[in-house]
Amino acid sequence: MNVLFECTYQGRRHIGLGLPAEGEPLRLVPLGDRDLKDLLLVGADLADLADLADEPATTVPAGELDAVSFRPPLLPDHPGGAMVGGFMQTHNVKVDADTPAQPNWFLKGLGDVLRISGEELRAPAGSVALTEEAEVVLVYVTDAAGEPRYAGYTFGNDLTDIGRFRRNRGHLSYAKLCDAAVAPWLFLGDPPSHVTGHVTIERDGEPCWRGEFTTGTKALHYGLDAIMSELFSHDALLTPGRVHYVYLGADRSSFHDGFRMADRDRVTLDFASHGVTLSNTVSCASPMLAAAAREGS
Repeated sequence: MNVLFECTYQGRRHIGLGLPAEGEPLRLVPLGDRDLKDLLLVGADLADLADLADEPATTVPAGELDAVSFRPPLLPDHPGGAMVGGFMQTHNVKVDADTPAQPNWFLKGLGDVLRISGEELRAPAGSVALTEEAEVVLVYVTDAAGEPRYAGYTFGNDLTDIGRFRRNRGHLSYAKLCDAAVAPWLFLGDPPSHVTGHVTIERDGEPCWRGEFTTGTKALHYGLDAIMSELFSHDALLTPGRVHYVYLGADRSSFHDGFRMADRDRVTLDFASHGVTLSNTVSCASPMLAAAAREGS
């Protein structure tokens, strides 16, 4: 698996290859004035990053890794240069008699709703019942001709106010207006067919819920090519240069097990099959959410 990432180190943009190993030095190549998404659009060979650099690679010692700030894959500097959205109820485990021929699509927001591991996930103060959603995230870059070009995939947590959606099925758009966690690693290959892992939720520093998940294209009720073709048939999405982060839907979550998330809970998603972990604290000072969590505990 070829994996590409972008980060900031000593005030400068850098790129690297591979999943960083904990406690190991990190090899980085200065990006300079280049735009990583543009390099991908022109088909640059990223297998050897040294060929892209005008100066030598940098090795960050293990003791200085705290000075490296990772970024969501291909995230533009301006929030309006990215759209974050996805599909709901796409998985086979959620299929029922009312399942539509094309899944509902939702918009979570622009690029500034993306959070990497360690950052807080914000939710509206009026949230009813939040839940995690461990998902595959596809990344597309729209070229100069308005053609969406698949760049690769990563993994994310589509934090959702499922309580609001259950209370009013017409409120999917509101239910999705929470931050989304995303891993900074861009996997340069076809979307994964099979992804497994587990979720751990901590409250006041102690584990309070744990569950497993299965996702990937084999878990989908829908054909991926068909739903993506339908999505990108709409000109309103095809502004040249725009980056799209498409969340593909989730397996069952803690909510389906009767668990109620509370403000300041820490949610850790371990995509064990692919060596990726996301851990974020939920920030939502909602009296409704706190009361629901107390009743469910």
